[in-house]
Amino acid sequence: MHQDDIKTLFDKQAANYDAQWAKSAPINDCLYFLLASLFTRLPADARILCVGVGTGAELGHLAKGNPSWQFTVVEPSGSMLDICRQRAKREGFASRCYFHEGYLDTLSSAALHDAATCFLVSQFILDQQARSGFFREISGNLKPEGILASSDLASDVETAEYEILLHAWMNMMTASDVPPEGIDRKRKAYANDVGVLPANRIAAIIKSGGFELPVLFFQAGLLHAWLSKRAPDEGSVNSTAV
Repeated sequence: MHQDDIKTLFDKQAANYDAQWAKSAPINDCLYFLLASLFTRLPADARILCVGVGTGAELGHLAKGNPSWQFTVVEPSGSMLDICRQRAKREGFASRCYFHEGYLDTLSSAALHDAATCFLVSQFILDQQARSGFFREISGNLKPEGILASSDLASDVETAEYEILLHAWMNMMTASDVPPEGIDRKRKAYANDVGVLPANRIAAIIKSGGFELPVLFFQAGLLHAWLSKRAPDEGSVNSTAV
């Protein structure tokens, strides 16, 4: 999807976004539970980059459990960012956040981060070279050996397994049996507007964006999540795996 189209889409969805995805809360709760355990080795004063943060669900979870962490919050949709900012104020951690409305390539902060999150974002970049470049932008904002937790929808869309997972995914979101025409519409949307790729292909894209081989740490239906570490710069000594 074009950047302007993505921004417009989420501006329109912002008011009802959390309600729309409420049925997936158990999945997100498990993802965030594991995320907290993956980030336990970060310093007490860690700086975290949250890319495409939406309404701020993962931001709120991390801020609540880590009262000294600072956050750089990046979101192109002004409407989504407004809701995120309200959440931060309501939950008492807004003073620890720098809010940036725009895409990551417009972030002017020179500060490097200990870790980053990027959930269900890169899937909207259909060109695989551009998607790799997006991850390279994240890598460039991390300290040496900084870590990234990212998630995207993933599957081999040419397989029978994808049809089963897609049907289950649709039923999960609606809590009802979705008719064949509904599945067909979603299949077309995922084919045209979302870069749903096999999990190993997404891992390769992340790696090509400046990270060591990503580790798949979570899967629920179509959603896959990886932990990756910024790869050493050329000429530096190789670091250990995540």
